Amino acid sequence: MKINATDLGFRALNDAIRNGGKTVSLTGCLGQRFLCAGMSDVSVKIEGVPGNALGAYLNGAKIEVDGNAQDAVGDTMNAGEIVIRGNVGDAAGYAMRGGRIYVKGDAGYRAGIHMKAYEEKVPVIVIGGCAGSFLGEYQAGGVIVVLGLSESGRRIVGNFPCTGMHGGKMILRSDCTGIEFPGQVTARKATAEDLNEIKGYVSEYCARFGLDENRVMDATFTVVTPDSSNPYKRLYVAN
Repeated sequence: MKINATDLGFRALNDAIRNGGKTVSLTGCLGQRFLCAGMSDVSVKIEGVPGNALGAYLNGAKIEVDGNAQDAVGDTMNAGEIVIRGNVGDAAGYAMRGGRIYVKGDAGYRAGIHMKAYEEKVPVIVIGGCAGSFLGEYQAGGVIVVLGLSESGRRIVGNFPCTGMHGGKMILRSDCTGIEFPGQVTARKATAEDLNEIKGYVSEYCARFGLDENRVMDATFTVVTPDSSNPYKRLYVAN
């Protein structure tokens, strides 16, 4: 089903998506918030720029944006897939607990903040360009991959990456020279075993955006993991 989003608010758009069948195409999208919130059994293609909290609480639906998206893409999403063929704003994947987010371009501040994992659910964010400051702040689980393919000339990640990180993993396509990481994490060059895992994420990204996987993999990767699963225990529990 095709829906023209021009002059429609987010409530009307979400109602139309829910009643539009298994495959829905939106045109003329311009800043409508909360699109596809909590949806599960639908595939949605969006032309235009959706507003904040696209795919919030997503529970299995697939979303593809042919352009940029604003803040909080995939906020607290539980399952599904979001593909952004442009850039995203701040806080992409906030408190994300399952599913996948693929961003062709750059991400703003605080991508992956409070990401977590539970049992078989391991959320993944792959950012093709660069990421802003506070990437992975308080990350508790899941995987964040930044490939640094942007032509903007920016450093692959901004200031204060991994602040408060106590779970999960971050993978950066860089030797990370000049990047300051906090004391509670370890940043190291990827091993052969790491590269095997990384190749899977790179393959998924390249398949969605039509890029050469071998060219992307021909680089140095840095893996960042926390040194402690509970770095704040001493603040709250008497020894």
